[in-house]
Amino acid sequence: MTNQILEDQPSAEPTVDGKAMYLVTAGGQIKCLRCTARSSRTKLQCGKPALRSSTTQKCQVHGGRQHSAETIERISAANTVHGQSSKAAKEQYRQDAVLIRQLEDAVRVLKMTEGPRMRGRKPDGYESLQTVDDVVRLITKRELHRI
Repeated sequence: MTNQILEDQPSAEPTVDGKAMYLVTAGGQIKCLRCTARSSRTKLQCGKPALRSSTTQKCQVHGGRQHSAETIERISAANTVHGQSSKAAKEQYRQDAVLIRQLEDAVRVLKMTEGPRMRGRKPDGYESLQTVDDVVRLITKRELHRI
């Protein structure tokens, strides 16, 4: 409780939007800017001092330090375990899901199967096939883009 200002006690500390601006540490010896981040769980203000270099008055934990483009690139590379979650891979998964749904529609339209349909929400970009002409259009479109 040395670093924290209790919320229920009235204080003469200057506040901005209900957030304490300063933090007194080391038994009243050091006065510094206080991190303005709030906990989403307890709704209390962070009890750490803000970094001097922070433009948003945040501590190191809450994103007070600025990163260069090279540093962000290094962090991204270090956190990439595999390429299965890249934007390109996610787009490919979505296109594959659309194709599977459309093939299921095609099989239904051509009366090649009976039974339950796939459950779940339809993927983005899905257009249902209702007629045989829609099935022919799907096949020709796939053949044209196959090159």
